[in-house]
Amino acid sequence: GVVLQEPAGAPSPLTAAGGVGDAAAEVQLSRLRWAVLLLFSSYSLCNAFQWIQYGSINNVFVRFYGVSAFAIDWLSMSYMLIYIPLLFPVAWLLEKRGLRLIALAGSALNAMGAWVKLGSLKPHLFPVTVLGQVICGLAQVFILGMPSRIASVWFGSQEVSTACSIAVFGNQLGIAVGFLVPPVLIPNVEDVEKLAYHISIMFFMTAGVASALFILVIIVFKEKPLNPPSQAQAMIQSRPAAEYSYVQSILRLLRNANFLLLMVTYGKLLHLCECVCVSPQGEEANAGRIGLTIILSGMTGALISGIWLDKTKTYKQTTLVVYIMSLVGMIVYTFTLSLGHLWVVFVTAGLLGFFMTGYLPLGFEFAAELTYPESEGTSSGLLNVSAQIFGIALTISQGQIIDRFGTKAGNLLLCSVLFLGTIMTAFIKADLRRQQANLENEQT
Repeated sequence: GVVLQEPAGAPSPLTAAGGVGDAAAEVQLSRLRWAVLLLFSSYSLCNAFQWIQYGSINNVFVRFYGVSAFAIDWLSMSYMLIYIPLLFPVAWLLEKRGLRLIALAGSALNAMGAWVKLGSLKPHLFPVTVLGQVICGLAQVFILGMPSRIASVWFGSQEVSTACSIAVFGNQLGIAVGFLVPPVLIPNVEDVEKLAYHISIMFFMTAGVASALFILVIIVFKEKPLNPPSQAQAMIQSRPAAEYSYVQSILRLLRNANFLLLMVTYGKLLHLCECVCVSPQGEEANAGRIGLTIILSGMTGALISGIWLDKTKTYKQTTLVVYIMSLVGMIVYTFTLSLGHLWVVFVTAGLLGFFMTGYLPLGFEFAAELTYPESEGTSSGLLNVSAQIFGIALTISQGQIIDRFGTKAGNLLLCSVLFLGTIMTAFIKADLRRQQANLENEQT
């Protein structure tokens, strides 16, 4: 990597405002950073797969366990409910004990949940599979807010957004695999013994992969590189641990007007994809394929947005463009859905996914810029809580409106939410504190 020498004792421009000390004298990129990123992305993929593996073949598990479809749906909903109350304890643990412990806990819980599910291969053992899913939901708390933190700790200022998008990519790819693989591994057969055998294949494969990833985390995953990858990270690492207060950090975030605006707009946009997956009349069987199209195009959008941000650093402008294009796409989707042209629905859904899901790493990175030198894990966690809350609220609201007034009225609600989000995004000031820290130190 490139080594940049800084004058010893050069004062930091953010010392007074952010409470950080002098920048370290040496900045260097570690070769291990890509292995750490790939490993995180892999166990994030495995966790996301376990989230969606029941929902993609809902009817099979309903018949096997003899429970209602609502009970199977709650296996996925449990992830959301677990995340919200445990965000702050895990974020506190991240600041006190560090990134390696969080990685070990997330990958260990993910593997543990997968093995517990292997004890639920009889129809009367549904509570055991619930327990396994709850443990996987606990693992998600140690995973979901980490992409921007890993990117900042391990990657330089010219690749940090790309790294964040790759970390997010793993989670999205896991959802896509969760849509595609279970129907292939578990055929819809009537014989309960054969069904248990096919389910066991999926559970054994998942447990094996999750366990291998946990072992790799133990061997490969380090707390941080020997040298900080950027001047902004060097300044944070040079801060005495006694100066940091987690409670004060939360309060500073909640007093940051630009971050609060981003938190609301992020929550509105991110979970609209879950509400959009409505198929044309008579094509209900394609709802899952439309959802998969949104996810796959969103993965592409996430990678492109990360590369674009590293090249241009235009966080505010890119965020606003994404919101505007999502609004236009949602309007087109709403008024073409009733025409019955399935290819139009797929194309529009793909465009929506490209911009909406591509917003995920963009939101993480914009938050890291607006809140520097606060912890990226805390800011990302608050964004995810906002997304969970808005996701639940919008899903319930849209469902009520669709029941009373029809699909178009429900999608018009989403259009209005996107319009309000676009206006709010325009008021976010591009206060790029992390970039300012890097630039000022390079000039010094």
